[in-house]
Amino acid sequence: MALETIQIQDKLTETFGSTVSDFNQEKDIFSFEVAADNITAVILFLKNDPLLRFHFLTDLCGIHYPDNDVDHQFAVVYHLHNWYENKRIKIKAYINGENPEIKTISNIFLSTNWMERETYDFYGINFIGHPQLKRILNMDEMISFPMRKEFPMEDSGRTDKDDRFFGRTTDNY
Repeated sequence: MALETIQIQDKLTETFGSTVSDFNQEKDIFSFEVAADNITAVILFLKNDPLLRFHFLTDLCGIHYPDNDVDHQFAVVYHLHNWYENKRIKIKAYINGENPEIKTISNIFLSTNWMERETYDFYGINFIGHPQLKRILNMDEMISFPMRKEFPMEDSGRTDKDDRFFGRTTDNY
C-alpha cells in the first residue's frame, strides 16, 4: 500500500498536536510547519517511524523574512525523501530574528553538517549543538551574513545590475 499524504499528516498531528501545522500539498511535495523547539523530535519521528521512513535529507537551507514579526524573521527549511515510496516532504521552522537559533540535526543526518554550516555562514543562524559551526565559504573575518536581505545583492556602484529585478530595493532596508 502506498504512503498517502493524509497518513503522514495524521501520524504527525496524533504525535505532536498543534506544534505541527499548515499542511499543504504543493505539486508532488507535501509541506508543513513545525515549532522550532520540536524540530529534532519531528525529524527523528519521520526517520524512525516504520511506516514513514524518511531516511534521506535532500536539503537544508535558510530564509530571511525581514518584514515579518520578530518571531518569524528567519526560517530553516528541511527537505526529506522516503525512497521506498518516492515521497518527498518539506518542513519549515520559523525562528526569532533577534537571536536566530535552532537545534542541530547533524546527529540525525550526518550530511546536515555542511548544510548547517552554509546556512550559518550566509544567514547567521546558530545551530545549537553543531560539532563545528564555523564559516564554510566566506572569510572567517567577515562580520556580516550576506544572504540577509538587509544587504543589497550587488555593489551599489555597479550599473549593469539592478536589485529591483531580483525582488529587492535598497530604499526598503
